Amino acid sequence: MYLYFLSLGLDFTAIAVLEGIYNVTTLVSEIPTGYVGDRVGRRNSLLIGTGIITLTLVGIGFAENFVHLAALYACWSFGYTFRSGTSDAWLYDTLTDDLSEDRFAHVRGRGQSAALLVGVVGSVLGGYLAQIDLAYPFFVAAGVTGVGVPVLLGMDEPASYEESESDELGVREAAGVIRETLSHERLRAFVVYYFVLFSAVSYLVFMYVQPVLKTVLPQVGVAPGNVEPILGWFYAAISLLSAGLSYYTGAIRERIGLRTWFLTIPFVVGIALVALRMMPVLAIPAFLFARGIAETTRSLASQYVNDRIETLGRATVLSSLAMVSSLAVIPFQLGSGVLSDVASPLTALAVAGGFLIVGSLVVIGWETPVKSATGHRAEAE
Repeated sequence: MYLYFLSLGLDFTAIAVLEGIYNVTTLVSEIPTGYVGDRVGRRNSLLIGTGIITLTLVGIGFAENFVHLAALYACWSFGYTFRSGTSDAWLYDTLTDDLSEDRFAHVRGRGQSAALLVGVVGSVLGGYLAQIDLAYPFFVAAGVTGVGVPVLLGMDEPASYEESESDELGVREAAGVIRETLSHERLRAFVVYYFVLFSAVSYLVFMYVQPVLKTVLPQVGVAPGNVEPILGWFYAAISLLSAGLSYYTGAIRERIGLRTWFLTIPFVVGIALVALRMMPVLAIPAFLFARGIAETTRSLASQYVNDRIETLGRATVLSSLAMVSSLAVIPFQLGSGVLSDVASPLTALAVAGGFLIVGSLVVIGWETPVKSATGHRAEAE
């Protein structure tokens, strides 16, 4: 994606602005689309989002300049906001129907594992398609995404959602649910710790994998003309690692525990990013690790939050947390874009890593970000 943008003449600042547009759109549309998901149904919201994303991916493949991409990035973000909170809300409510909501992290992890294994093939294929034309992967991605429409049409709404009196959820009630969630003593520190600090820095890693490795790979003997296929294989390796970890998300939750995981991972990622400035070749294992643990960490975070909120307004709350992440990442994106053009992407990532370490220590000093739930859920944590 980012190599494609650079090939169209964009610099890192312009790319950061695109990402900023994406997150500003997320910021203003997450709660309304989450509200729509609570009112019109999980499946209908997912259908709308999938349709928008499919059309947007086709458009990006035909884009010619920054203006085109800016408009398409807004559409892309808008489509994802229909899915961001709703997909997890649908899954959690479906499991609630069977009284097995405690298995959310396990089931979501297994699902993500299957998706990532398919992504291994997609990554390798995308790398070779990009060697021919950097726009081709977008067209293929649009086709694959479009398959989601008939799949969604075959899904049912969870019974717990249909029984939740969602038609009585007004705008004022939704705002009250969000306010109560963000100020909840068992969630407020976690929101800052994960949805602000860790999510923002993880997004920067996502942004800079391609431009950094395009510089680093030739240093380890890769011919410049073979960078795109090698990147495809690298993303395949990320997907394999992520698939393996996602498959055992439930076991990680039970054996390692949410507290240990979340009090360790941000510091490992932060230290790895700081080290890149001194040894750029470390980018290969550092990116592999940071991207590999991302989905598992997201599943565990979603389990933690879902265990502490109610069915009524669930999609709205989850969307509001995605909105918080979108707001937090904007200054990170713009600052890193300028810093990358002035110095280098490695410098921007090193600064972000240092910020993650210091910020995490500050949050822990203020309040423990991961607190136990009550009852049987507390036993699992």
